[in-house]
Amino acid sequence: MMRPLLCRCALLLSSLWLFSPLSQAADYQLEKVVELSRHGVRPPTPANRKEIEAASQRPWTQWSTADGELTGHGYSAVVNKGRWQGDHYRQLGLLRAGCPDAEQVYVRASPRQRTRATAQALVDGAFPGCGVPVHYVAGDVDPLFQSDKLPLTRIDPEQALAAKRQKAGDLAQLQQQLQPAVRQLKAAVCPPAADCTFFDRPWQFRQTRNGGSYVQGLSVMASMVETLRLGYSENLPFDQLAWGHITSAAQITALLPLLTANYDLSNDLLYQAQRHGSILLSAMLTAIAQDDAPARWLILVAHDTNIAMVRTLMGFDWQLPGYARGNIPPGSSLVLERWRDTRSGERFLRLYFQAQSLDGLRQLQPVDAAHPLLRQEWHQPDCRVTEAGLLCPYQSALTQLQKKRDSSATLPVSVILP
Repeated sequence: MMRPLLCRCALLLSSLWLFSPLSQAADYQLEKVVELSRHGVRPPTPANRKEIEAASQRPWTQWSTADGELTGHGYSAVVNKGRWQGDHYRQLGLLRAGCPDAEQVYVRASPRQRTRATAQALVDGAFPGCGVPVHYVAGDVDPLFQSDKLPLTRIDPEQALAAKRQKAGDLAQLQQQLQPAVRQLKAAVCPPAADCTFFDRPWQFRQTRNGGSYVQGLSVMASMVETLRLGYSENLPFDQLAWGHITSAAQITALLPLLTANYDLSNDLLYQAQRHGSILLSAMLTAIAQDDAPARWLILVAHDTNIAMVRTLMGFDWQLPGYARGNIPPGSSLVLERWRDTRSGERFLRLYFQAQSLDGLRQLQPVDAAHPLLRQEWHQPDCRVTEAGLLCPYQSALTQLQKKRDSSATLPVSVILP
């Protein structure tokens, strides 16, 4: 019973610490932050739209932006988060007042529009009018975020499929367990005059021509749920969200276990995470350990798949209020903080996941004492509850976080672009 009690106490302390006076954390100094963020709210990607419309036998809502691109609403929600973070880190002494230089902040985004625009929203919120640059590689492939495109990280198709089958266990039993969510999803998106037999077919593993594998049935349902969750967060009118069948955050929450199940058998699979997440995790741990470079606040903006693989290697799972286990909402982030005890000089790591609530995103609520970020902290037995949050001994935490990396799928990639 000790671990749940420690976790609950740490979560309570963390939420109080978010808005406590700086003097309460005077014995600890925040030295560095490495943040891995997901992009903000977007419409379905073109590929997602094609598959969900085929399965539901009807066209889905066309949004105000092109499929897959950050929306204006999504930009504003990220600005709200960035504004609070900038103020928060200035209060803690990590950042100086005014516009930051390269020693204070460095931002790198995945090459896609939605990630670059999200990075811009973060710095526009944290440093309005400062023109903080967003760095990204030319082309479509950044080895830090799209490592699956590298020959070094190639996955063995049969090994991956075997790992998925082992983790899934009895696929028919999993499908039966998730029937409440399946029935609700079918009722929300299936046209009244259609039978939508897709929702009733047995789930099966399928391999693609390029060697990938997925659960036929579950993967498309997960895309539907993600699209509905994004649409709710976008503040789509209810008649455009699910033809009037979804009108509350609770209904979205009830669907999210389908998304969790799909992640359990894809990006949260240890073998896949080791092959495609080891480069990014290595770069993050190297950055948090460096004293001279990169910046005090390193912001990396990428995709939920990147966060999923990194957290799988870290052995970090979470469940935030209003979301299913392991959910990664738009604009959420995985944060590493390095702290120093000002009396002894001892260093600590703090690791947590944070996000805005479903209604906070939908209503563009400001992040403040009345609407704090949802947060859950990573912990191991030697971590301690302090006024600065749940702090873990520096070296033992670093050792634990890098245990599951695959050295054969890792190469040095600097977070600072030339």
